Amino acid sequence: MDTFRDFEHVGWTDAVVCSVYENRLGRVAEQAIGPLLDAVRAGPADALLDVATGAGTVAAAAVERGATAVGLDFSDEQLRRARLNHPDIRFESGEAEALPFGPGTFDAVVSSLGVPHFADPELFFRESRRVLRPGGRCGFTVWAAPAQSKGFEIVYGAIQRHGSLDVGLPPGPNFFRYADPVQATESLTAAGFAAVSNSIVPQTWEFAAADDLLDAILSGTVRAAAVLKRQPPETLIRIRHEVRDAVAAYLDGDVYRVPMPAVLVTGTKPPSDPVIAADPTS
Repeated sequence: MDTFRDFEHVGWTDAVVCSVYENRLGRVAEQAIGPLLDAVRAGPADALLDVATGAGTVAAAAVERGATAVGLDFSDEQLRRARLNHPDIRFESGEAEALPFGPGTFDAVVSSLGVPHFADPELFFRESRRVLRPGGRCGFTVWAAPAQSKGFEIVYGAIQRHGSLDVGLPPGPNFFRYADPVQATESLTAAGFAAVSNSIVPQTWEFAAADDLLDAILSGTVRAAAVLKRQPPETLIRIRHEVRDAVAAYLDGDVYRVPMPAVLVTGTKPPSDPVIAADPTS
């Protein structure tokens, strides 16, 4: 069986998945970019690293604020898209758990919805601290738990009622683990960050047809899509019917507007922290 990292890597090198994500869920995620950059105080003279940069949208927004940004991704397809979209920004290939930069390189490290896709998020937090200068800021967003992110509540609820979430995927971190403020605070604190904060960023997913929600997840995600695609065909039909009926509650005129908030987590590397080298055991 492939590792979770390999499973994610294969999914995010698919050009269709990357394109659909950018144009569907990516449009939702853009609503939290401003708050994320505000939270790490990204501005002129800052060196910022955007991990799991995808199409490079966060890095580009940081550059618009005057920062010098570097985008990092493990997907050649995502890097191709990012470089095409933003040819004047530096994009590098690399792993979140082994950031290819020296100690104390950046003033801020951010990741927009990337953390749930990392095989070892705790190692990513420690690596973020390593590459930050003393007083540097780490910030990331994750989807809020399904009780708040109604699109996920609708889809995962339909899967649980008609099918199964246990479809033999490689084991990986709980997708909503860091939506829990207690867990997020504990993890960043254990990684050496101080002044950890958590907040909710309201976001709305707007789409025109009742089937758009399920179609976007089927074609523009990796883990959730795999769960759906491994259901028996007749089960997937029942799931689609339930999702179609459930989104009707969010019809507003000619547009469906589904709440999909993000959780924003930030922490600061203590100013007294020494610049630390990479952990040779990691």
